[in-house]
Amino acid sequence: MIIVSACLMGINCRYDGGNCLNDVLISILSKDVFIPVCPEQLGGLTTPRLPSQIVSGKGTDVLDGRAKVLDSSGMDVTDNFIRGANEVINIAGVMKVDTAFMKEYSPSCGVCHIKRNGVNVEGMGVASSLLSAMGMNIISSEKLDEEYVRYYCNR
Repeated sequence: MIIVSACLMGINCRYDGGNCLNDVLISILSKDVFIPVCPEQLGGLTTPRLPSQIVSGKGTDVLDGRAKVLDSSGMDVTDNFIRGANEVINIAGVMKVDTAFMKEYSPSCGVCHIKRNGVNVEGMGVASSLLSAMGMNIISSEKLDEEYVRYYCNR
């Protein structure tokens, strides 16, 4: 079982009501079972919603209480992001998931980078940080082709 950022599967769950359909994932759906998740929706945020960013830190800092997630109006949505990350962990545990394909640059799902003030900065999003702490194999949407081949060839 594999968790996938729902937006990569073409599900309209992004902050702007759109998606980030990834044709590579769609083309391999017949090989494995994918569980689409949107941590922000699972955390209680609506779609569409104002864009959010991690302020002064990264996902691990949010989980440790050292950073906050604010939407573009300045509203604190930290609790929603933490709640969503915990829901993803619950799903992963119940379904015995060992791998996650996550949307890069997202404040929830970013694997190597998140966006801050419109600029890409190093760091994981909140949900990806929690998945990583639980020992999950996390693959960035930006490296999906390369990572996918390596992962599946070594199964």
